[in-house]
Amino acid sequence: MKLSIILAPYDSGRRDHGFGKGPEALISGGLVETLTMEGHDVAVEEIGSIKGLDDREIATGFAVCKAVAEKVSAARKADRFPVVLAGNCLTACGSVAGEEADSIIWFDQHADINTPETSAHGFLDGMALATALGLCWRPMAYTIHDFRPIEPAKSMLVGARDLDPEEKVVLGSLPVIRAEMTDAAEKVAELKAKDVKRTHMHIDLDVHDPDELQVNRYAQSGGPTPVQVRDAATCMARSAPIVGLTLTAYDPAFDAKSEVPPVVGHLLVDFLAAMEQA
Repeated sequence: MKLSIILAPYDSGRRDHGFGKGPEALISGGLVETLTMEGHDVAVEEIGSIKGLDDREIATGFAVCKAVAEKVSAARKADRFPVVLAGNCLTACGSVAGEEADSIIWFDQHADINTPETSAHGFLDGMALATALGLCWRPMAYTIHDFRPIEPAKSMLVGARDLDPEEKVVLGSLPVIRAEMTDAAEKVAELKAKDVKRTHMHIDLDVHDPDELQVNRYAQSGGPTPVQVRDAATCMARSAPIVGLTLTAYDPAFDAKSEVPPVVGHLLVDFLAAMEQA
């Protein structure tokens, strides 16, 4: 398969800081070599420095989304499958726009469905899925070329276990499909029944149980193993019309033994093989 790996090394408006170091660490950990050995044609691009915003989280976050949307769109035109390695989950909104996706599968320990009205912390990345669904930050989101919000009924939240009280209320009011690793096949069939055509898959790596794979400081126990995440993602890749992938939230400072890059490599190899078999 022809792949475009797009690096977006930003965390909360800052480049190469915290989670923003994750994309390069995955590349340095042998991701390109792993994929090349499996016969994939891999091109790597990086989002350059966002100038003139003085590390303002919101403005920079959406500027990164705009840059990602452009590169994802270019990858599609070159018949390349886009894989975005990002620091922040908000970056998925750029992928959704560039892919012209009409549906989304969101693997995450968190729901990321807070809004400015519900968030007690004001953390922009905790509003990432809400932004993709058009629940908040709409004027900013519409500055992303070709951005169209995903209908909540055409979204699936997988593996979420750490939800704020207000997020539970929001989710209870929306037709978002909730799933665990064990019912992936059943739930993706429910998504497909919505007549979806172009599905973006987002995997926040902290969906993993930190006792099995420590990816950052926020991960809490009770999540799935790498094998369970990989099996669920590949199951979905065999049946859903996946048009792009984001992988986020890896902080190499919390991975002293560099265990995450090979796990991500294995995940991508199996995921892409499943897509090719579909």
